[in-house]
Amino acid sequence: MSDTQQKKHANSIKHVASPLARQTLLDGSLTAPVAGVRPIRLLPWLQVVKIGGRSIMDRGHEAILPIVEEIRSVLPEHRLLILTGAGIRARHLYSVGLDLGLPVGSLAPLAATEAGQNGHILAALLSPDGVSYVEHGTIANQLAVHLSAARAVVGSAFPPYHHHEFPGSRIPQHRADTGAFLLADTLGAAGLTIVEDVDGIYTADPNGPEGGTAELLRETTAAELAKRDGTLPLDGALLEVMANARHLERVQVVNGLVPGRLTAALRGGHVGTIIRTGARPL
Repeated sequence: MSDTQQKKHANSIKHVASPLARQTLLDGSLTAPVAGVRPIRLLPWLQVVKIGGRSIMDRGHEAILPIVEEIRSVLPEHRLLILTGAGIRARHLYSVGLDLGLPVGSLAPLAATEAGQNGHILAALLSPDGVSYVEHGTIANQLAVHLSAARAVVGSAFPPYHHHEFPGSRIPQHRADTGAFLLADTLGAAGLTIVEDVDGIYTADPNGPEGGTAELLRETTAAELAKRDGTLPLDGALLEVMANARHLERVQVVNGLVPGRLTAALRGGHVGTIIRTGARPL
């Protein structure tokens, strides 16, 4: 092909115009026109339930079996993504890993493995109802088809950051509560219910020195909780990601040891602490 023919051929190639073609992707002005637009809800009919590892799963059959039966009873009403957290075994892993000097990015997948083990236990107990455990990749790419075959799917609540866990702490900051919220918000789920062993969030630690004066917060915001000192029954990083929520306007924390609380929450009842996020209503 001659030079003239090559130039004609090059000029005949169709180019797709894009403002990002020759610009840095870090330029906020390029995304500003669409930054305030809410993304499409992928699974708006989905209810996400996070089951606490230390608060529920570590308690054994006395706590797990009633939750399993309650989930089984609500399957005809909802399609569920059930996510499990890590328990006391993850704390042992952290202890050994810190003693060995492992970086935070190496500790994250170890704890996530334990969260997955709890998920396998829960899925096994729900297997007569067609429920199975799936890995993160399947949740990301094939969750819809799994939920067309069964009313619920179980997975690990830990975000798959693994060796890319964010710096700033010797213990992974993004744990099960944060991972469950990120998944629920990304999927545009109808709601997220966090199942713990307390009635909700209190003004002080109900099991601490000031427990006698602790009062249950029926409703609060992520911004208000971020200003508080002391411990919370939630990951601290959860409050940070809540501030940037795009879909979920609220999350409810309920007591899984009280029969019927999870059922009521899934039906829209106010039976725990409702936390308002930074998402704007439509």
